Amino acid sequence: MTEATLSADIGGTFTDVVLDMGGTLFSTKVLTNYAAPDQAIIDGMRRVCDQAGIAPGQIGRVIHGTTLATNALIERRGARTAFVTTQGFRDTVEMRTESRFEQYDLNLVLPTPLIARNHRFTLAERIDATGRVLLALDEAEVEALGRAIGAGNYESVAVGLIHSYANPAHERRVRDILTAICPGVSVSISADVSPLMREYERFNTVIANAYVRPMMERYLNALQHQLVTAGAECPIFLMHSGGGVISLRDAAAFPVRLMESGPAGGAMFAAYTAASHGCARVLAFDMGGTTAKICLIRDHTPKTAQVFEVARTYRFKKGSGMPISIPVIDMVEIGAGGGSLATVDDMRQIRVGPESAGSEPGPACYGRGGLRPAVTDADLVLGRLDPENFAGGTMTLSTEASARAITAEVGERLDLDATMAAFGISDIVDENMASAARVHAVENGEDLGDYTMIASGGAAPLHAGRLCEKLGIQRLIVPPSAGVGSAVGFLRAPFAFESTRSLFMRLDAFDTQIVRDLLASLAADATSFVRSCDTTLPIACETRVFMRYAGQGWEIPVSLDQADIATIDAATLQRLFETEYAKLFSRIIEGMPIEITVWAVNATTPRVRPEPVDPLGTVVQARPQSHRPVFDAGLERFVDAAVIARATFLPGQQIAGPCVIHENETTIIVPASRVANCRSDGAIEIVPHGA
Repeated sequence: MTEATLSADIGGTFTDVVLDMGGTLFSTKVLTNYAAPDQAIIDGMRRVCDQAGIAPGQIGRVIHGTTLATNALIERRGARTAFVTTQGFRDTVEMRTESRFEQYDLNLVLPTPLIARNHRFTLAERIDATGRVLLALDEAEVEALGRAIGAGNYESVAVGLIHSYANPAHERRVRDILTAICPGVSVSISADVSPLMREYERFNTVIANAYVRPMMERYLNALQHQLVTAGAECPIFLMHSGGGVISLRDAAAFPVRLMESGPAGGAMFAAYTAASHGCARVLAFDMGGTTAKICLIRDHTPKTAQVFEVARTYRFKKGSGMPISIPVIDMVEIGAGGGSLATVDDMRQIRVGPESAGSEPGPACYGRGGLRPAVTDADLVLGRLDPENFAGGTMTLSTEASARAITAEVGERLDLDATMAAFGISDIVDENMASAARVHAVENGEDLGDYTMIASGGAAPLHAGRLCEKLGIQRLIVPPSAGVGSAVGFLRAPFAFESTRSLFMRLDAFDTQIVRDLLASLAADATSFVRSCDTTLPIACETRVFMRYAGQGWEIPVSLDQADIATIDAATLQRLFETEYAKLFSRIIEGMPIEITVWAVNATTPRVRPEPVDPLGTVVQARPQSHRPVFDAGLERFVDAAVIARATFLPGQQIAGPCVIHENETTIIVPASRVANCRSDGAIEIVPHGA
């Protein structure tokens, strides 16, 4: 009996399910069920099991990624939560950092904290930045607080005391007392969730964890029960935001780690593809039903960060959301997906997103009650989608409904016909994504001219060709199973967990023994999380430190190899820091003291290494199955485009644009300026004519 692995990614519009049978993939898309999100996974599991001809009992493990925790924060529908902090810091989450994310908006409204002031409590205790106790914890005060929390019918408590990253003793004692007095209440402490300096970010992170923890525990337990009932009695693992896989138990305890699990899967999918095609610099472009994600990948590894934002409230502007300080794949995310709704503002300009039609009711063409036009409606009117063969033929789309919605909401207001209004919607969303990619590249000191784009997600292959034209990117790769790329990425991800801790240290006061002890502790902690997944695979540790010049407000990551760790000293760290700093800013600052703020160790099992793709040899021209009119954005008119099924487009074949390559999970649009080659692994490589 062949043991299979099932992966499932719950998105805002579709739930993607993939079954891996010894390297052969079976996949499907199911509309996300908001009321019972686990049901879409069960329905998708049955479909792919039928495709593969197996019973659910042959599934050996399930890997899952979900946006449920993120959606709960955005929609403010988490648990009734209390926050406990040090006296004098009750309003930190409301004061934020006093940074104005829109400098000249006189009516700027800051986001409301997750927890209102009357649900935030304080304790008279104090630890300083070195971990020294200045004011001891009064346990009688904690016990009285516990009784008040019990009487307040709270489901969850977040504990964030000042400087607990340096000494967690007070937080742990508060947790123990509250758990004893309120046994049914979930307690999260910042020393476990995010033991990092900067109290605003740390407090927000532990609050977010506590806020979604009861809901996620219920959901994960329900999912496990549903899978067992359906016959899949196997371990469940979760994809986390840092690009690794963790156990169900750890995911339930630290649901804040799952915030970007779906996009992380897409980034891992792109990294795997980059390795197989030998691409050193990659722009990963993942566009689904609700959002588009853009990530930079260097040397087959996605760029990572220690802080990201969720629930941005001001046009997706940086600084307007809730900062979460956990290890995460660094990406920019904008409200541009297939379900993103189009409007015309007071200045007669087309706006697309961030509001999305989702799956309920969905775009107008779905025929599920949606009356407002979405990006999918524009793609349909422009001929990019086959209304009779959407999602593998499981749905029929209405071009007429799309045209009516576009005309009513956009065309009539701008005196445009349905075609030009649809082009306006499409071009706006493409330019929004191109602008986000340019800004992300500049922020990371990169020039996209020598990058390869790898597209994944149901909507990305529809728009990636045009995006490459706008960005000047010469090479686009659409891998096999790109339409369910995040779910495939879950299958390629290693078991991994990163432990981080703030320990402030200047290089001119470097203490080798303290550093060795800290790194050993972090390595043991991270390794124990990976071993909890019952894996027998070897585990390696990757170490990074976050450093800055004194007086700077932010740090840059510096990677240490085993030789660096074995001989770690101030001179080694200074050399490594100056090398990385010069890469980013083309100079170093002579004579300025250097500081370390955060230490991080990532324990990981070996990554899946793909077989290299054969070089492209002599190509044979493929024969299209038919032709149909498709609007080419570069030419701004309809063209007669060749149509071919991806299943019949074989390795070694080539077809010139304009062209439509369709498959069950997505559709690839090849612009008139480009030509498509099918590579030996089945990936579609799209390059300019003559390249």
